[in-house]
Amino acid sequence: MNIKKDDISKRRSQLSPAKQAILEKRLRGESDTPQILIPQHSQQNPVPLSFAQQRLWLFQQLERESSTYNEIVDIHLKGVLNLVALRESINEIVRRHESLRTTFELWEGQPVQVINSTFTVALPVVNLSELPTVLQSSEVERLTADIIKKPFDLASAPLLRGALLQTSEEEYVLVLAIHHIVCDGWSVQIFTQELTALYAAFSAGKPSPLSELPIQYVDFSVWQREWLQGEREKTQLSYWKQQLANVPSTLPLPTERPRSPVQTFRGAIASFQLSAPLTSMLKSLSNQQGVTLFMTLLTAFQAQLYRYTNQEDICIGSPIANRNHPDIQGLIGFFVNTLVLRTDLSGNPTFIELLGRVREVCMGAYAHSDVPFERVVGELHPERNLSHTPLFQVMFVLQEDSKKDLKLPDLTLKWLHNHTGTAKFDLTLSVVDAKSELWGFWEYNTDLFDAATLDRMIGHFTNLLEGIVTNPDQRLSDLPLLTIAEQQTLLVKWNHTTTNYSEDNKCIHDLFEAQVERTPNNVAVVFEEEQLTYSELNARSNQLAHYLRTLGVKSEVLVGICLERSLSMVIGLLAIL
Repeated sequence: MNIKKDDISKRRSQLSPAKQAILEKRLRGESDTPQILIPQHSQQNPVPLSFAQQRLWLFQQLERESSTYNEIVDIHLKGVLNLVALRESINEIVRRHESLRTTFELWEGQPVQVINSTFTVALPVVNLSELPTVLQSSEVERLTADIIKKPFDLASAPLLRGALLQTSEEEYVLVLAIHHIVCDGWSVQIFTQELTALYAAFSAGKPSPLSELPIQYVDFSVWQREWLQGEREKTQLSYWKQQLANVPSTLPLPTERPRSPVQTFRGAIASFQLSAPLTSMLKSLSNQQGVTLFMTLLTAFQAQLYRYTNQEDICIGSPIANRNHPDIQGLIGFFVNTLVLRTDLSGNPTFIELLGRVREVCMGAYAHSDVPFERVVGELHPERNLSHTPLFQVMFVLQEDSKKDLKLPDLTLKWLHNHTGTAKFDLTLSVVDAKSELWGFWEYNTDLFDAATLDRMIGHFTNLLEGIVTNPDQRLSDLPLLTIAEQQTLLVKWNHTTTNYSEDNKCIHDLFEAQVERTPNNVAVVFEEEQLTYSELNARSNQLAHYLRTLGVKSEVLVGICLERSLSMVIGLLAIL
């Protein structure tokens, strides 16, 4: 992939403001164009899975005991709780959205969606209020982990479970786990929006204020397969086949441990927060360059990975809401698609130059975002390796701060940020735009990375961003990366090698000979499979020194040495001295 600056300018000029606006809407998951209505499916025949569901269904068959794709709703409730209204609200959401009553079974050898006519979420209450504070916290943590880490059986209802953990008379923790195959991040927002609206109504004895949904997820599944075929599918797949031709199989990240033969999914997160001034400058830079904040942060992340790997062809995955049809904006279900953003970093470009390249990559990707990631992988047939995901192993996410504290009648809701203890990829950088400040977390595979490494990565990312807003015309190799503590270690601590010797006026070879007398049989030097003791090294150095004297070498005569690193090089240096 060789992308020239002239090519970038030419392609950028071809994108009209109207086209750019459409692509920006796709980035935010908004409907970009008026479209025909999605028809309701008769449901007389079994409904096939959507393209996105197929991938997760297959994964779950291979990893039946995995909780990698469990979504979490974890909210702290404080105030006077109407438990009946809360249960009614959750069950009304389940009634409204068929996806939450869907299971997945085999029909004639193929997985299909089976919609259960009714299903009631029990939402048991676990009273922990009598426990001491220390035990109470650990018990909340244990019970939460049990709920969110327990695997789901996709063939058995429900694919949603939860509990209400009571910690005092007016404090609770609501924990829900929902399998990703029926829910995504956008769906979690819908769930909480409907929950607050329904709870407010039911606690006041009023009926549901929500209108009935025009379609259900199965209607989308059928429509998607019918709509994405023929010339439309061919055009989009053609773009991805060209864009991702001959992609590198992996990104050689600096891991603590080698990759296992079969990919593991144990993970953790490391949180970070950027200052308000830095956030403001990043948004200002984005506006000046005519790009989105997403593109600016993605470019910085690409630069960081380039500095780690020295790889000039980098693929990063990024999710897209994939809700560009108005009929599916308010549905709970699995719609999210994954785009592979491949960037050429050759030629050590400036940040501004790389930003232009990333902009073009993003524009092209979002213009062809309808075709599912699963279809792209199937069309490309990349070399499959059980040790890593195909096409990319690192993901980048930017999202708005949707999990804000909520206020209900006599009740305050505060989001908790628990983690499933899993990692879908080697690294995932998730940034949340809270308007005044950016914050987020790095999700990492704990079989590859240590927590200390992620702390350093966070420091590097912050330093890069500060260097970028200070001077975006710097080349990638010149952008600041190391933290002050790392600079001190590398430049000062590790170079503080002064040694005070007790014997004055002794040369190096004199000190060496003294060591030979003290430990003649100790190993003095090692190279690969070879080694010499002090006495052996001394004898061979003396032999070479005598030979040099026969050639006329004496004090103050310069002797050049040209050797690769080896035992002979050490022998030669001592002989010359």
